[in-house]
Amino acid sequence: MDTDGEDAEKRLSPERYFDVSGMPLAGLLEGVRYAWEIVPRIREVLAGFDGWRIEGEVARGAHVEGKVRMGRGSVVEPGAFIQGPAYIGEGAVIRHGAYVRGDVIVGDECVVGHATEVKNSVFLRGAKAAHFAYVGDSVLGAGVNLGAGTKLANFKFRAGGSEVVVRIGGRDFPTGLRKLGAILGDGVEFGCNCVAAPGTLVGKNSLVYAGASVSGVIPGNSIIKLKQTLHAVKRL
Repeated sequence: MDTDGEDAEKRLSPERYFDVSGMPLAGLLEGVRYAWEIVPRIREVLAGFDGWRIEGEVARGAHVEGKVRMGRGSVVEPGAFIQGPAYIGEGAVIRHGAYVRGDVIVGDECVVGHATEVKNSVFLRGAKAAHFAYVGDSVLGAGVNLGAGTKLANFKFRAGGSEVVVRIGGRDFPTGLRKLGAILGDGVEFGCNCVAAPGTLVGKNSLVYAGASVSGVIPGNSIIKLKQTLHAVKRL
């Protein structure tokens, strides 16, 4: 979806999606020109981090292994599994049944919820994937909320997973990535059971209504609605 004639490259910069001063770790924006280039930076930034320690509460029955940093006031509930490297800020909650499977940066006051799987992704302050979500190779801006059952797909099933290409303004921007989920700007909200195709970018403060499947580049302050035709018939 592309409705804005502004220069395409400017519309793909990290500053158009995030308050970049709120990045939880220095280095995530180093050498980054387009917002999706944060994703391949995650592993390298975590590899150079040396402040691994657990200051929050890991409940009995939770499983934490590998290199994990967990800030004060954060909680890992029983039944959650965290595989490092994982950086978890202050006041975050990793709920029962959550699966954090490496190369994950979860900022302050975020929620990774029940039956939610996260890999190679960044949650900025206050981002929440509270129920039954999949977040792979993605960046969630500050205050993002994913409704129950939302999936951020990160792999093209055709041709065995070819390179993800972002298309905007009549131009193709090859990402160099076979796995790329979604870039969701600050304040974006998804309703329940939404799906974002690989390489979807959603601008700040946009709303995606329940049940919608979205793709492409969606400008900020948009509302994406799914309207169904329903028929009620008399039961015999």
